[in-house]
This record gives sequence, structure tokens and C-alpha cells, in this order.
Amino acid sequence: MNSFGARATLTAGGQNYEIYRLGVLDQEKLDRLPFSLKILLENLLRNEDGTTVTRDDIDAVLNWDPQATPSQEIAYRPARVLMQDFTGVPAVVDLAAMREAMKAMGGDPNRINPLQAAELVIDHSVQVDRFASPDALQFNTELEYMRNRERYQFLKWGQKAFDNFKVVPPETGIVHQVNIEYLARVVFQLEKDGVKQAYPDTLVGTDSHTTMVNGLGVLGWGVGGIEAEAAMLGQPISMLVPQVIGFKLTGRLPEGTTTTDLVLTVTEMLRHKGVVGKFVEFFGQGLSELALADRATLANMAPEFGSTCGMFPIDEETLSYLRLTGREESDIELVEAYAKEQGLFRTDATPDPVYTDTVELDISTVEPSLAGPKRPQDRVPLKDAKERFLAVVAQTAAAGGGTAVATSDGVSLHLGGGQQTLRNGSVVIAAITSCTNTSNPAVMMAAGLVAKKAVARGLQARPWVKTSLAPGSKVVTEYLSKSGLLEYLDMIGFNLVGYGCTTCIGNSGPLPQAVSDAIEEGDLTVASVLSGNRNFEGRVHPEVRTNYLASPPLVVAYALAGRMDMNMLTDSIGTDLEGEPVYLKDIWPTQAEVQEAIESTINSEMFRKTYADVFQGASRWASLEANDTELYEWEPDSTYIRLPPFFSEMAAEPAPIADIQGARALALLGDSITTDHISPAGVIKEDTPAGQWLLSEGVKKTDFNSYGSRRGNHEVMMRGTFANVRLRNQLAPGTEGGWTQHLPDGEQMPIYDAAMKYQAAGTPLVILGGKEYGSGSSRDWAAKGTGLLGVKAVLVESYERIHRSNLIGMGVIPLQFLAGESVEELGLTGREQFDITGLKGGEAKQVTVRATSDNGADPIEFQASVRIDTPQEVEYYKNGGILQYVLRQILKS
Repeated sequence: MNSFGARATLTAGGQNYEIYRLGVLDQEKLDRLPFSLKILLENLLRNEDGTTVTRDDIDAVLNWDPQATPSQEIAYRPARVLMQDFTGVPAVVDLAAMREAMKAMGGDPNRINPLQAAELVIDHSVQVDRFASPDALQFNTELEYMRNRERYQFLKWGQKAFDNFKVVPPETGIVHQVNIEYLARVVFQLEKDGVKQAYPDTLVGTDSHTTMVNGLGVLGWGVGGIEAEAAMLGQPISMLVPQVIGFKLTGRLPEGTTTTDLVLTVTEMLRHKGVVGKFVEFFGQGLSELALADRATLANMAPEFGSTCGMFPIDEETLSYLRLTGREESDIELVEAYAKEQGLFRTDATPDPVYTDTVELDISTVEPSLAGPKRPQDRVPLKDAKERFLAVVAQTAAAGGGTAVATSDGVSLHLGGGQQTLRNGSVVIAAITSCTNTSNPAVMMAAGLVAKKAVARGLQARPWVKTSLAPGSKVVTEYLSKSGLLEYLDMIGFNLVGYGCTTCIGNSGPLPQAVSDAIEEGDLTVASVLSGNRNFEGRVHPEVRTNYLASPPLVVAYALAGRMDMNMLTDSIGTDLEGEPVYLKDIWPTQAEVQEAIESTINSEMFRKTYADVFQGASRWASLEANDTELYEWEPDSTYIRLPPFFSEMAAEPAPIADIQGARALALLGDSITTDHISPAGVIKEDTPAGQWLLSEGVKKTDFNSYGSRRGNHEVMMRGTFANVRLRNQLAPGTEGGWTQHLPDGEQMPIYDAAMKYQAAGTPLVILGGKEYGSGSSRDWAAKGTGLLGVKAVLVESYERIHRSNLIGMGVIPLQFLAGESVEELGLTGREQFDITGLKGGEAKQVTVRATSDNGADPIEFQASVRIDTPQEVEYYKNGGILQYVLRQILKS
């Protein structure tokens, strides 16, 4: 509608572009806005249509009150959608299923098509089966293709069938690193009706660490796969104008520390601050001391902060990085011209915006750190790591799991050509992995230099440590190889195992059998150390109880030492060829050494060469055959890709929303239940419902693959929901894993089996929980599986943003206890029958919950908040989910 008269022309790089000038608005109000909100403001200005975006919406952002509780709903339209294969495969499966449903309802299947640019990077499927071997990359890649051929053929079909959909094949890199190194535009260009438009590159992604691109000045964050699918289909993202927390950085990192230490410190600070549902924006002169890769490392961890994003403004460092990574000079000129025209370009002289609140850190105070053993926000100063670990072992033993430190002499095993002893505290996995750190040359070069110095002193990784190097892009191996450091990493066991997330998402592969047997025999509390961003229970490896996040050079150091129960700063990590002790300080590089390695090695040609034919893939990808049809040819006996039941017998109009009567609790859970606890992830065990189903389908145990690889098959995924080996359901006390008690008979059984028994009886289900329910990765199957099990409502004390939204997207109502109330305060046992009344078609702000015990006690009645936060979410809930809503809208249009 352009009611503000904002449409204008910008000339850059010899081209004219249509833009929507923020400068037509009140300049004084603009100057006080955080950069992230200016991007939202431009988005509304450009998409004003009088219906989904009105003049009042634009005024609401322009007149943003930093202290106000978010209440203004806006319709945000990202420029593109980014996916990885674990979350992307089910998204494409859903689109294929929507085409089937559209045809069944008399519509045109080809109308189900991405309207926004959608890009998928295959990076979650490679597993570390072979390690510490020169052929590890080739071996693991061959296994990856063998296990995932059907999934990959399906994605190739999708690339042919859908417009605006591109796939980056395996053996390329991790989605977020590929995004900052190649896919991100910073300023998006689109030709429409013969006119070239320029506007901020914005996105949503199906991985929570989409925020990594915030380091490049690109606004983006993680959403559930169902939200992403709706965005691809042209639906705006319904959101509340957020509060924005400013994080002021001053100073520079001291010698002996890394960006990882800074990241873990900031994560701890912001979790303590409480930024869930808020934007975080970094400011201050300390930004000028941070390389772009450092900023990206910080932004990557926004989900660990709990915030929606972790934004950095565009500045000279942004332009330098675009040049380094081989972007076209004309595009860089457009980025600079556009950002300066729109007030989106920062210098040290730029006045600080106004924020809801601020946090400040002098970077020079950062100290070497780890995070763990269960959460990324639990920072452990390196000097305290030994004592903290021993306390964890003692607590684990006291709780009935693991062997007490004082009574454990360890377990003897034959490994590496000799007898070894595995004890509490042994490090059994040391992995340089994950987008967080492998995108950062400073920490990767530091790891290589530690390896070089270690080799010079005759040190090796301990025989019981599973070592691996899984870079985020081929550029990393290019510069490590050119610098001569890759050969030293190889020499101590950190051979290249693949280009993918690997250990950080549970694709760590099996431990050597002798190590696995020793852990079980001694009931040992062993450790992993990884350069990742996630260390939730049961995520890295089911046999490893404690998991620590660390910088790549520290990962190498712990592999050399082989144990957590030591003071890395004062104890020796090994003995050299002369029989002398070697300490961390002896092999730790200086910042000058790291910088010299970077400057003498990395150049833009590496990036141009790596990404020249990025969508074509290697020979294995090119040789895959895929059908060229508008509808996918489903194989009824497939164990990887199956037509999901989300749209079966779907009517053109939704049925009225009814109150929930006679529900039973499927699980009663505590605080900090993550989507890793809920969603199927990692290995599939033979004795689980998912494993038993695969066996019944004729799949051998050796071919089970991982839950992530089978995300396109609802039969496997619903059986793995709430099946995490570390889940503790209070309805099945004394157990770990996916167990519950079927009521009212009290029989203990797997959660899936109980859910099916309830479904057969027509009994609706609820989940009860505590604080921070659904924190962690944006796993759509955490919501999809919950819905397919028959859960109609989740009632907890608080939610993380993405999972709450995803529950609504699957037709599950998120309810929240009123302040001061909880399962414990109300005296609930979870063994009651629950009636939830007053839903009012999903429009109610509060409902009445009545819990009636089977023993004849007086019912417990209380009010609960309905966490359907926006009118658009009400529509999704009324339709039984977001995709059902979109499908009906397309059918009507």
C-alpha cells in the first residue's frame, strides 16, 4: 500500500534497486530503535497490505516501548527458509503429503509449492563409525549413503518437484557455517515484475542455531518445521514485537583464552538474566575487537541463552568477511550502500540504541572455561573442573546411578595394544565438532597448534578416547592443510571423519566394544568433551553420563590427558619422550601464533573454490536417481519415508473445538525438560518400541540407523517420543527412559504402548511438567510425536518459545500454571482424571482444570493460563494445526 510513501530508488554497484526507505519515518524515533527492530520495521513497511500488515502495525514498532510487556502482534515475512536434513526431510514429507491431500480434496497439487526461497543443507546424517584412521572420511561417507539412500533420493525428488527449493548435498558442511560462508546475502535481491528490489536478508530456520547468521547482521532464528513449512507456503510468521536486551561488550580477550570461553561466559550471564522470548543485541566498542567468526560463534549460542536471536549490526567487519568469503564485489557494494541508507550500519561513533535492559561484560575478565555436565549454561571455570566433576560423580552414586569415587578402582581392558584401566572420570569421547566452533579459524588453528606442540613432545591421545574432527565446511580442511596443521591433528588421532554435526547431535557412533563393556561392568561415570553447543542428558552418547562443552584446543588437551578428574591448569597431561611431565601451558599457543597461522593461510580463493558448484555435489550425490513427478510415489513398506496421517480424512471445514474430558496423564515430568528428552534422537535400541517395530518390518539391528535419519517415518518417530534414556517420569518412579504407568490399572509399560492403549479406549491424554518445558533444539517431532500419541494438552509452569508454538502447530493446547502454582503446590499426583473446561474454541485466556482422584478424595480444581498468545495461533489451533490451516486457506483461495 505504501501509505508512508517509503518506496524509493537506491543506486549501488551500477544497478538501480527499489527499496522502502526507513528515512521517511520519524528520525528521532528511528535512531533509538535497536538494529533488529529496524529490520522488522522495514519488513512491515514493505509488506503493508492493509490486512495482514496495517499502518497501525508499523506505527507500533516505530513507537516501540522498550519496557512494555509484549502485546502487539505483527505479521513477519522472512525472505527465505533454511533447513537441515533431520528437520528438512519431515518438512518435505509434509509438503508431499499436502499435495496428496490437496488432490484428494479436489484442488491442484502444484499449488503446494514454496513461495519463499527454501534451502536445505544435508549435514545431520553422517555418523562417526570409523575414527583415528586415514580412511575415516571415506568409510563414514559410504556408510552414510548406504543408510540414507532412500532419504537422499526423496530430497532429490523434492528438488525437482518444488520450485524455489535447493539442496546442498552431503560432504559439504554444516548448515549454519554454509549459511554464513555462502548462502547468506545480508541484503536480499529479487526481481519482481521487471523491477529489482533490495531489502534485508531475513530468514527462519528449522534448526535453533539458525541464529548463527545474526553475527553477519542477518536477522533470523529457529522455528519448528511446521512453522517453517507455513512460511515457505507464504504464511507470515505471527509474533509479538519483542523486548530487546542490549549486551555491551568492552575490552578484548586475554592471553590463554578463546572465543569459546567468551561464549560460555555470555551464555551463563544471559541465562541468569532471563531472556526467553526476547531479542538480544550486542553493542559497545568491544564489537570492534571481535572478528566476524567470533560474532557468529556468539550468535550461534542464542538458543542456549534462551533468547530468540543474538544480533550484531552490519559494519566494516561484515564487509571484510563478505570479501574474504568470495562474495561478488557488486553485492558487497549493495550491502554497504543499503545498510548506510537505512541506518543499519554501525561504527564506533554510532549512538547506542535504547534497550529494554542491558548487560555488560569486560571481555578481558573472561577465563578458560567448560560447560557441563548436562547443560550449556552451566559454565565451569577450568580451574574448578576437577572438583566439580568429582562432586557430580558422588551425587550420581548417591542417587543410585554410577560407582562412588572412593570405591571405584576402575575396570581393566585390553586396548591399543596393551592393558588399560577405565575409571570414573575417563574421557571416552573428544570431538571437534559442531557449527559453533568449527566456523571459527582462531579456535581451529589453535587446536592444530596444540596438536603440533603435542606431537613435538611425543604425546598421543589416550587409547580409550574416541577422537574425531568434523569441520563445518571444506574450507576448514583447506586452511588446516595449507597451514600444515592437519597432519599433526591426524598424528594424534583427530582424523577427518566427515562434514557434519556428528557428536553434537548424538551421531557419535558406537564406542569401541571394550570401552562400552568396561563402562557397563563398572557402572562408570565417564565423560565426553566436545566443541559443540549442546550437552543435554542422553544426547551425545547413551553410555556417557557427563558431557562438557569446550574450545577445540581444550578438546585436544583432554584427549591427550584422557581424564576429567584432573586440574588441567596445574596437573601434567602426559609425559614427553624424555620422561618429563608436559603441562597445558607447554603446548598452548599464543594469540600471536594463532593470528600468524590465519593470516598466512586463509584467502578468498578457498571459499570461491569450495562453493563453486555447491548444489551439484560429489559423484555419489550425482549418481542418485530420483523420479520427476508432481506427486511422490510412496512405498508402503518403506521404513524411512511414509505418508503421514496428519491430513487423513481431513474435511474442508474444521470441527468445533470441544472441552477435554476424562483425560489421563501420560507423563509427570520435572523442570528443564528439553526437546531432546521429548523428541526421538540418537541411536535406536533393540528393546524399545521403535526397535521392535523395525525388527517386525524386517530391518536388521545393524541397519537401524538413528532416529534422526528416520524422521520421515511417523511409525518410528511416535514410538521414540518421550523415549530418551535419561527421561525421568514420576508416574514410573525408579525408572529412567520412556516408561509410564497405565491408569487406572497401574501397569508399568513403555510410554508408546500406554498411549496406544489409551487411544484404543478413547481416552485423551495430558502431559504435566515444571519450568522451562521444551527448551533446546527446535525439534518439530517433539510436538508431532506428542500429538500423534494422543496428547491434547500440556500443563507446565513455563515454556521455551519454539516448543510452545510447535504444540499449537500440532493442535495441542499449551496450558500454564498460574504464578505460585505447580504440580507440587496443588498436590497433584498425576494419577487423577483431568477435565479441562472453558476453552471457548481456543479463544479463552484461562481455563478451569478439575483433577479427580480414583480414590474418592475431593477433586482439585484450579485455573490455568492458555498460552495461545496471538489471534493467528488461535486460528491454527481451531484448525487442528498450522498445516491444516494453510491447506484450507489455499483450497479456498
